[in-house]
Amino acid sequence: MILVDTGPLVAIVNSDDQHHPECLAASKALPRPLGTVWPVLAEVMYLLSGWPRAQEAVWDMVARASVEILPLGPDDVPRIRELMRQYANRPMDLADAALIRVAEREHIRQFFTVDRKDFAVYRLHGRIKPSILP
Repeated sequence: MILVDTGPLVAIVNSDDQHHPECLAASKALPRPLGTVWPVLAEVMYLLSGWPRAQEAVWDMVARASVEILPLGPDDVPRIRELMRQYANRPMDLADAALIRVAEREHIRQFFTVDRKDFAVYRLHGRIKPSILP
């Protein structure tokens, strides 16, 4: 599974987004389902709040199971908190911390993100460099 961040989800459904062409092309080539977490979906819906059709398109991705929302529970909170402290200089937001946590827990190494600046710095388990797509 590949974890998808906020940027590509917004770009795929918003043709005005600067990353739309590259993210749309990449998304067609990636295996399904893509994984994500609720904090990412919250950011996506907020950023698309002025585009209800785009929001519906994202909900359709979830309903069709081309994007799977991976669970977060109380056991994940300490690590998410630790990650946000560790990367406070970036600063790391909740969505990124939750993605990194799920990647560590599920042994996932690939991220579909346009946020290369931050994801190039993050390390899984403190030492493993993630693979960034596209």
